[in-house]
Amino acid sequence: MSLLSDRQKEELHKSVLEYLHANNFTDAFNALKADTGVDYTPDPKSKYAGLLEKKWTSVIRLQKKIMDLENRNAVLQEEISLSPAKRAALQTDWVPRAPAAYALKGHRGQVLKVAFHPTFNLLASASEDSTIKIWDWETGEFERTLKGHTRPVNDVDFDSKGNLLVSCSSDLFIKIWDAQNEWKNTKTFPGHEHTVSAVRFLPGDQHIVSASRDRTIRVFDIATTHLVRTISGHSDWVRCITPSDDGKLIASCSNDQTARISDPLSGELKVELRGHEHTIEVVVFAPIAAYSAIRELAGIPNTDRSKRHGQYVATGSRDKTIKLWDTQSGQMLRSLAGHDNWVRAIVFHPTGKFLLSASDDYTIRVWELATGRCVKTVQAHGHFVTCLAWGRQTTSKGSEGDATKANGAGKGGEVDKIVNVVASGSVDQTIKIWLP
Repeated sequence: MSLLSDRQKEELHKSVLEYLHANNFTDAFNALKADTGVDYTPDPKSKYAGLLEKKWTSVIRLQKKIMDLENRNAVLQEEISLSPAKRAALQTDWVPRAPAAYALKGHRGQVLKVAFHPTFNLLASASEDSTIKIWDWETGEFERTLKGHTRPVNDVDFDSKGNLLVSCSSDLFIKIWDAQNEWKNTKTFPGHEHTVSAVRFLPGDQHIVSASRDRTIRVFDIATTHLVRTISGHSDWVRCITPSDDGKLIASCSNDQTARISDPLSGELKVELRGHEHTIEVVVFAPIAAYSAIRELAGIPNTDRSKRHGQYVATGSRDKTIKLWDTQSGQMLRSLAGHDNWVRAIVFHPTGKFLLSASDDYTIRVWELATGRCVKTVQAHGHFVTCLAWGRQTTSKGSEGDATKANGAGKGGEVDKIVNVVASGSVDQTIKIWLP
């Protein structure tokens, strides 16, 4: 029984005849025409011209697609067949992979910063369009827009309970928004003389610390909005500020190509980190969970088992490198090169095994800390990637004794439940949500 209808047979015969004629196989053309009895006049404009070749290549394409799907199916079957313990370990070591789960659209300017709520599935984004937007990262839905700043909003941060959100802007103001009261703007802090580039809650949630283009770092009391301290020392725009988990140190970085570790209470400089050849965009403290990998990378003998907060920091610069430093000695331990453009954001993996970085080369890269190798490159956005954040754990920053939990290390060296979600923001005006 023939699989083809008479009409399909005739179409096939005509396609073959057209192919034979086009390739000057005259004898074969005449023989086939005689055998089939098809009345066909070759015509390069007819629908049969090139039809055989088109069908042939599409078959090959489909075969390749089938093979790719079969391979992917095999990988997924293997993951399913893993024991729950192994699967949990895989989840623990999760890093972003394309494609993103959501691309959140709504900002009318580049996205400059993203911050996760510590307990709810909310994300705040700050943009050049002078607004802050709140999103539900689990569903990818937009929740609301916070308006009040009159210039680009450069940074946002939640307090440890997620009750308050702090923002800072090129309009020279820092604002506090009350998440429990319809996100009302309850406090506004003047005090800087130029663009405020970064702001963070200090552990304990009594104070905020900010960094500005006016070259200063300032500490404010939240309850009274009073300026508690001004820390000077950088000779140019201060780009980023971040406190250690116990709040005893702050790290800052600047257009002056240095990073500085200071005491937020006294303002005293502890150490200055020099080695980058361009503006340093970002500085972050390494979580205690990452100490052993950093020591392995730097060849530091593992006799040093200290678990003191703030021992190591990572910096990312416009010189395209990421550098790891010892905050005691000020010594650079390792430089990670691989990005093709400015490094804008870095975040440590909660397990301490990896470092994630975002760059103007449109990518997010994953670095294995123990070896310093780039183990993954994710094509993340259609333009510069400006910011990166890892979802916070619900258990984070309960009390000072719990501080290690914020880094993914719980009691007895166990890993707390890690919230596997990463957000990135870009000049392309979108926020991408990366989920397992």
